[in-house]
Amino acid sequence: MDDRNFLKEESAVLKQYPINPYFAEDFGKVKKVYTNTGTYALKKIHPHESTDFIRHIQHLYQKGYNRIVPVYPANDGRYAVLHNKSLYYLMPWMPNETREDQSQRHQQLFRELARMHTLSVKELEISAEVKQEHYEKTLKEWEKEEEFINGFLESCEDRVYMSPFELTFCLYYIQISQAIQFAKQKLESWNEKTKEQKKTRTVTLHGKVSPEHFLFDERGYGYFINFEKARQGSPIQDLLPFLARSLKTQPKYGDEIIDWIYVYLKYFPFREDEMQLFMSYLAFPSGIIRVAEMYHQRKSEVDERKFVQKLQRQYWLLSNTGYVVTKIDEMEKQKEQAKQEGAQS
Repeated sequence: MDDRNFLKEESAVLKQYPINPYFAEDFGKVKKVYTNTGTYALKKIHPHESTDFIRHIQHLYQKGYNRIVPVYPANDGRYAVLHNKSLYYLMPWMPNETREDQSQRHQQLFRELARMHTLSVKELEISAEVKQEHYEKTLKEWEKEEEFINGFLESCEDRVYMSPFELTFCLYYIQISQAIQFAKQKLESWNEKTKEQKKTRTVTLHGKVSPEHFLFDERGYGYFINFEKARQGSPIQDLLPFLARSLKTQPKYGDEIIDWIYVYLKYFPFREDEMQLFMSYLAFPSGIIRVAEMYHQRKSEVDERKFVQKLQRQYWLLSNTGYVVTKIDEMEKQKEQAKQEGAQS
């Protein structure tokens, strides 16, 4: 191995694997390692990060889900090697071929995520008390946020001269309020639909779904990497952060994103109550409220232009999300109506 092209630290780690490395390229936390038996990816993670994710990967393999880039064991059977206060694990290097357009790649990602959730789904007993507690806690938090934006609006309107931020907030207020009402209504609907329900569904979550963590091989098949945040939880927890990032753009119609969601739902259909909760969480405008709170709690002079830009970006997210949840709500109501008409005929 040529140490001019390879850090000694990684060289010591790779000695613990049955490979003969001779060259490496640096990609930050990941090193691309060339060897006599092929190309590998060596990833460095913080030692405080648990290696429980290996157990989740193995569990998914056992369930028959194999669209995961495997983690190789070291000579002594360990799946992560501790060296100089860092953990390392080794995988095959995925070429990440880009034959398809962006939308097709996203559709494949959502299809594979749905398959992963389907194969790992578990029904868990849940008490009425736990559900009611979750409902009341969420509603209380949202009502507190609503109280804040109403109070902030009043304080802005009481001024003789509003700041640029305050004026912009007042212009956005109606849509913020409507989003809160929609989210609360869907949360209420979820609560009603689950009153008699004694079980809830959990899945193995990837924990950090993104296009950077879904790579393609030379045949065009997609594989997930980076399972370090994997855990058991509601399938909604994998979807929401990804969708929020995808919708945080300049104003646009989110029809493409609606298509991705329905690709996912084709392979992992939500129950009616899950759909209500999903729409509720997706609709709630927490980002724009955070920005208003930061402005309200400011201790000194702030850069008005920067704060207005922050507010504007969150407003775009709010508008884009509003379009998506409204369309999904319409589509779900149409499906329900068609089902009822079919049953009557």
